[in-house]
Amino acid sequence: MPLTGIRVLDFGRYIAGPYLGALFADYGADVIRIEAPEGNEDRFSVPVVPDGSGAMFLQMNRGKRGLTLKPGSPEGREIVRRLVCTADVVIANMPDDALEKLGLDYPTLSALRPEIILVTASAFGNDGPLARHVGFDAVGQAMSGAVVIGGSDGTPARAQVNYVDFTTALHCAFGVMLALRERDRTGRGQRVSGSLLGSALAITNSLTIDHAMNDIDRGMMGNRSFSSAPTDIFATRDGWIMTQVVSNPIFARWARLVGRPELIDDPRFASDILRGENGAELSAIMADWCTDRTNAQALAELGDGRVPAGAVLRSSEALSHPQVAATGLAEPMDYPSAATPAPVVRAPITLSASAKVPLAPAPQVGEHADAILAELGYDAAAISALRADRII
Repeated sequence: MPLTGIRVLDFGRYIAGPYLGALFADYGADVIRIEAPEGNEDRFSVPVVPDGSGAMFLQMNRGKRGLTLKPGSPEGREIVRRLVCTADVVIANMPDDALEKLGLDYPTLSALRPEIILVTASAFGNDGPLARHVGFDAVGQAMSGAVVIGGSDGTPARAQVNYVDFTTALHCAFGVMLALRERDRTGRGQRVSGSLLGSALAITNSLTIDHAMNDIDRGMMGNRSFSSAPTDIFATRDGWIMTQVVSNPIFARWARLVGRPELIDDPRFASDILRGENGAELSAIMADWCTDRTNAQALAELGDGRVPAGAVLRSSEALSHPQVAATGLAEPMDYPSAATPAPVVRAPITLSASAKVPLAPAPQVGEHADAILAELGYDAAAISALRADRII
């Protein structure tokens, strides 16, 4: 596997840190999830199995080994020290003062192992007036401009999915790969830092550039777009579909498809930005076209006409879509005591010469503690003593 031989210590919480670790585990890294003796709080969000472990936990921690630990105790610090001396990457999405308290700050780690790479994901970055503040995905969305432009009827609206967290994890994973590449050259590690605010602003940067250079503050668009049309959600006879008509060639194909070829030469619709500004009229035309069609009929015609479109699906429908099934994106993951397997979507990429490792379940609380500690030189009696003292 591409990452065989890479050991990752995952002190992450919720999404930004743990998802990074999951991506590494998919391609062969030995990722050790480290949490409190009773399990971290993020383990129990949206519980789906009898032991209380949640949907997010099962997704984020697939393929990892589990170790419970009190890292702030003297015995816990010694276990962390030994682990660090065997590791390549440490993930810790927590503020710098918390890192220092637990001995996970970069100066401490690099003194133990100069090759170590520390990757941190904070809410707002390491500097500035909010550096010590905490935050979650929705805060990043709100501060980026996305929540306002996505609103409608005077009310801002956030996305219900945590795209800022996931994007931060992806940026951090890219940073770790750069650091590993640099370490191959120099032999030394470094710190990789990402933030929710930084990721959110990267995603919305075209909006802020637009404002800086055009002095335009785009209003609330709801499901429409200011820079293309018809980009919107439309009701059919039995459901909803989404279209995203971008570029003059696609707009021309759409206009012919809906029986309005004269729109191609209409100056109001001569460019994406003009179509966005006059999008309400184009949406009305598309809505009327959809009225007499089922989802299947509309999507078949749009697909044959090479106009970007897709069904608006519920969570209960998304994984059963024929396209998802054909591409094998969701894999069944067993978990002890679970009545059914969890349909887990792993890294949605393929490499022509390297497969993912076989899917392994997320760990139960402390499931691999004995094996991991034995690798570090602890014998059975020492492990029993640590467990009796609630260090593990």
